[in-house]
Amino acid sequence: MQDDIRDIAASHDERENGWLIPSIRKAHERSETFGLNASTRPDYDVLTDGELLLKLEQNRVLCAHATPVMETLREQIVNTQSMIVLTDAQGLILHSTGDDDFLARAEKVALRAGANWAEERQGTNAIGTAIAERSPTVVHGDQHYLAANRFLTCSSVPILDPYGELIGVLDVTGDHRSYHRHTMALARMSVQMIENHLFSSTFQGMLQIAFHSRPEFLGTLMEGIMAFTCDGRFLSANRSAQFQFGLPLTAMRAHTLSSLFGLSSAHLIDRSRASRGPHMTLDLNNGTVVCARVRLNRAPVADMPSMSLATRAAPRPSASKDASSKLASLDTGDPKVAAVIGKVRKVIGKDIPILITGETGTGKELFAQAIHGDSPRRAGPFVAVNCASIPENLIESELFGYEEGAFTGARRKGAAGKLMQANGGTLFLDEIGDMPYSLQVRLLRVLQERVVDPLGSSKSIPVDVAIICATHRNLREMIAQNRFREDLYYRLNGLVVKLPPLRERTDLAAVITKMLDTVSAEEACGVRLSIDEEVMTLFEHYAWPGNCRQLGNLLRTAAAMVDDDGCIRRDHLPEDFFEEPRSTVQNMSEAYASPTLASGRLQEVTATVIAATLARHRGNVSAAARALGVSRNTIYRKMPFCSTMEQ
Repeated sequence: MQDDIRDIAASHDERENGWLIPSIRKAHERSETFGLNASTRPDYDVLTDGELLLKLEQNRVLCAHATPVMETLREQIVNTQSMIVLTDAQGLILHSTGDDDFLARAEKVALRAGANWAEERQGTNAIGTAIAERSPTVVHGDQHYLAANRFLTCSSVPILDPYGELIGVLDVTGDHRSYHRHTMALARMSVQMIENHLFSSTFQGMLQIAFHSRPEFLGTLMEGIMAFTCDGRFLSANRSAQFQFGLPLTAMRAHTLSSLFGLSSAHLIDRSRASRGPHMTLDLNNGTVVCARVRLNRAPVADMPSMSLATRAAPRPSASKDASSKLASLDTGDPKVAAVIGKVRKVIGKDIPILITGETGTGKELFAQAIHGDSPRRAGPFVAVNCASIPENLIESELFGYEEGAFTGARRKGAAGKLMQANGGTLFLDEIGDMPYSLQVRLLRVLQERVVDPLGSSKSIPVDVAIICATHRNLREMIAQNRFREDLYYRLNGLVVKLPPLRERTDLAAVITKMLDTVSAEEACGVRLSIDEEVMTLFEHYAWPGNCRQLGNLLRTAAAMVDDDGCIRRDHLPEDFFEEPRSTVQNMSEAYASPTLASGRLQEVTATVIAATLARHRGNVSAAARALGVSRNTIYRKMPFCSTMEQ
């Protein structure tokens, strides 16, 4: 086999390269710079099952929308000695399907899930070259750089997300002797369907306009789709809409509904409701008259119909379980976070309590909500209790409820406690380390016996709850100091996971992007927010004592200050961000990072930061809490220690 490859490679190298089209010739030049030659054995470094599972989790939304389309495409190319491949944006194969007899041959060149077909690994090939060129690519037979791949012909089309970013590639690969010219057309149409599904799903609750100059193309792959906020600010447009306007997506972001269609959102909705036909006519700003349909808060469609080459594209699909995974949405590339998610997935639904640890502001409650959202209890209530924010004399009634007349000021007919409110769902006990010692015994009984005794009642009420707890404290130290019950600790720590502080995460840019998308959606900004390079550098060198909570608050403030281009620059940041004493923040970073540092030293550093921030804000607790990205209750709890430090 190796001799055959060398012979093929030698004969190929002896030819002139003039027959190669420019894009393929350029790809061959890149392959040479990667240190490859035609007889190089391809890099078959296939991911392990665990590594592949992590990649699938990271690409859940893409896979959920692409897999049904791939199955439909498979039916159209059956018995053609071909297979269909889906990759991520780096060329890693996520899923493949096709003719069984060809799949066996494809296995030999690692055309299977977990293999990477980037150019630097496999040389010129349709997947890797489509990623490098960001355009549809066919690589036929001898055009492959590596001789081992020259029995293949591959047609690849990049898949873009609703904001125009590359998220993957759809590829049709087959024996080069059975290549069909219509294969690329099929691949293009399949990608257009995937992109339209992603687009409509992403902007499901927004104002969407579907349009085309010819009415028979409405409801097909050819229709343009645009999304706006309810007040007419532009969100995005699919490829067909960009083509019909003659504008790239970057240029469209400077427009509004009014500047593109010549009418306000209210006027558009009124016209749509008054229209008696299947569609209405609209005038584009380039003078084209189009037929259009308006969609607003449209409910998702349950099923995704098969694709027909003649006409119909699929209606908007509902989000599948994979696409709507809450935990997957929190996986933005940091290996520590990914590892935590992987551990949690193994115990979800198995009646194993979960204890989430980590510094204040690392997103423990958001993580708990995601666990609930992915659990079999997702249809039940998620009830959160912050044990540090409820006064000690009220926490017992808040948790366990009470009967009428149980104490002075009790409501008539009593009240159900948080435990009973969470029946059938999940109870999240945040800052469990701050629960009064006397109540820990009662909580332990609930966890063991699954019954609640409301205050003033002689009845025990059965409850069915999953328990998730969180704390920023060292519970083992508290046990040694007789401040936390050892038996309760071992009842709560079925699985203990730690969320890393923001300064230790490797995915800061991805976290910021995700937060900005959330802020844009919440505020209906109409532009896609971005971060100036100088500001990103500042963020990367900042210690983030308040972690994700502090970052989120800062981005919301900055988003309110941005100019029309949506770019957050230095002058959009709050002044106290620059006033933060860098030496103190650095000390805090070092304190948190050192596992051997005594807890007293950490308290000193924390108190120093709080005291300095309070002084800077002239004792205004709310302002200090906002600056640090923590709650006011945290400031109040630390204030006695702060006063001691200042004396």
